[in-house]
Amino acid sequence: MHATLSATTLVTGLFLGLFWLPVLAQSNDTQKKDGLWTESAETTVLFNQAAFNKDWQGGGVSNIAGNLTLTYALNYKSNGLSWDTKVTGEYGAAKIKTQDAMQKTNDRFEILSVAGKKITDGQWYYSGLFNFKTQLDSGFELTERTEIVNGIAVKITSNQRNSKFFSPAYFLAGPGILWKKDDDLKLNIAPATGKLIIVNYQFTDPNDPRNRLDSSGHYFGVKANQTTRTELGLALNGYAKFEIMPNVGIENIIGIYANYLDRPENLDIDYTANLTLRVNNLITTNIAFQAIYDDNAVQGFQIREALGIGVTYKLK
Repeated sequence: MHATLSATTLVTGLFLGLFWLPVLAQSNDTQKKDGLWTESAETTVLFNQAAFNKDWQGGGVSNIAGNLTLTYALNYKSNGLSWDTKVTGEYGAAKIKTQDAMQKTNDRFEILSVAGKKITDGQWYYSGLFNFKTQLDSGFELTERTEIVNGIAVKITSNQRNSKFFSPAYFLAGPGILWKKDDDLKLNIAPATGKLIIVNYQFTDPNDPRNRLDSSGHYFGVKANQTTRTELGLALNGYAKFEIMPNVGIENIIGIYANYLDRPENLDIDYTANLTLRVNNLITTNIAFQAIYDDNAVQGFQIREALGIGVTYKLK
């Protein structure tokens, strides 16, 4: 019940954001009369569905899923100075007929900002990186336990919260070098980047039955009875967006981090590819693929893929 209500509330809030973004864009216009700033705001609503009637014999369960993405980009360029900021909010949920609660399928809030000062007349800049990531809603893990009831072993399943807003939250900041051909092709290298991970104490308290400590006594790399973890390492952030053919475009986003202080060979990787097939100025078919590797979270790649018909509206 909690998961369903929370998801509904959040989706409602994100839809209200559609009305807020144009206001933000309009207010920024009054500050950019010199033409040094450019901005864009876009919202994409993605739907997919499968339905089967009671007489269908081929197997399958009726379900419906949706994903909402809001992006806002602000860019500054003047006299060898460059400052690019992108804010992204995503939330996805699915309702399966055989399950009472709505299941969260995607949840991300991120701010990525890179400021640069051109070194020469080429495409290289001295740069400063700031990156913030978290999620907006609670995450749940399906747990199963066996209890003896009247001498009979009964399996009981329940949803246990394993994350929530600002738990975990990631902050990265550091100086580096930026190669930037244009707003659609760039790579930032930050060899001395500090990383701060923040979590809620309930997940690391060994005496709290709600704790989510792993077998080594850590939660997203944070030790038991602590709420933060600090790292120092190398950060790579790349962005490439181009058109494969008319009305077919792909956006690639990658972030890599190597922690000098603890197993630097174990890279944290976050790669996203968004393929858009545009039917017209409003209707699109979207394919999203994301692969995450973070051994502080799980020993393996986390893979997400979504395909559906979308409505994309450029607010600015």
